[in-house]
Amino acid sequence: MSKPYPKEFRDDVVRIARNREPGVELSQIAKDFGIHFTTLYAWMKKADIEDGDRPGTTEAQYAELREAKRRIRTLEQEVEVLRRAAAYLSQAHLPKMMHPLVRELAVDGIPVAVTCRVLKIARQPYYRWLASPVTPAELDEAYRANALFDAHKDDPEFGYRFLADEAREAGESMAERTAWRICSDMGWWSAFGKKRGRNGKKPGSPVHDDLCAVTDEKGRIRHQFNADAVNELWIGDITEHRTGEDRLYLCAFKDVYSNRIVGYSIDSRMKSSLAVTALNNAVARRGEVAGCVVHTDRGSQCRSRKFVHALNRHGMVGSMGRVGATGDNAAMASFFALLQKNVLERRSWATREDLRIAIVTWIERTYHRRRRQVALGRLTPIEYEAIMTTPASQAA
Repeated sequence: MSKPYPKEFRDDVVRIARNREPGVELSQIAKDFGIHFTTLYAWMKKADIEDGDRPGTTEAQYAELREAKRRIRTLEQEVEVLRRAAAYLSQAHLPKMMHPLVRELAVDGIPVAVTCRVLKIARQPYYRWLASPVTPAELDEAYRANALFDAHKDDPEFGYRFLADEAREAGESMAERTAWRICSDMGWWSAFGKKRGRNGKKPGSPVHDDLCAVTDEKGRIRHQFNADAVNELWIGDITEHRTGEDRLYLCAFKDVYSNRIVGYSIDSRMKSSLAVTALNNAVARRGEVAGCVVHTDRGSQCRSRKFVHALNRHGMVGSMGRVGATGDNAAMASFFALLQKNVLERRSWATREDLRIAIVTWIERTYHRRRRQVALGRLTPIEYEAIMTTPASQAA
């Protein structure tokens, strides 16, 4: 079964096919990008449907239908929650908590998120209650915290001593030390008190260790980017270039074994989603990547929680260089230098669309399939992988 191509890649190929020069056949475009002619034809047919140039059901219409079905199912669940809650609360002996009702509905197939949203209760306390029943001491602590919170909400300038007095008036007696502990844990401080911020603290430790660093005989740190097989070590980085419509950002990941750009993403904004999309595109094209080391710099995009979760989801291992040490990712910088000389600096770019097409065309047609590299034995990255790997492990 063939691997699916990332949507961004499909859109770029269709965009280039539509803007091809006179005399250039679609079969040549398909060959340049390593896909079958019928695949390209199907992509263009689907793009025509999306643009309204051909009759058919668009992805937006499919999405709208799916969303309507999902919303109907959610409404039915919400009605069931309200019906069961009305019966539950009408009992002669009212329970102290709504969590048993949430559990009963979950057993009957109503998602906990839907029940908590309808009943306006938080999910985390429910899961804590489900894991371990609430003890009397914890219940007393909750009542005290509620009393302190109500007093703090009414008078934000009160300190913990005054809040403890107000809680006693509300029927929840406690020692001042207890009131201080609860207020400290919850961050309820007097509006006139000392600010308790985190400004001035040193940045925390890196998200990942530097797995590519080695120490030479003089104690200096050096980096070795070597791999004995595909999907063993990837390196990634982000570059930018200005156009007449402002900047365009490219995030790319390169397989060190063959120097092939296994995945990339291009966008007008440099957010964490740029790096996550590029990584997901690479995984979609390479297949089994569990255990692969992904080395990047310490940019905020690659330090983000979304990127770390993406690595964990694919079973990959993160690696990061030092702060401000551009040489720690020199192997990726060399690719960006080639891109700079061959595409970015060749002329001025009026629109992001023009530059995007040029970047994708150069990567897929020239760099991957026509530019021979000395380090690969005068082979292109595609040829090197085809020769040095078995057919079962070759990428799509």
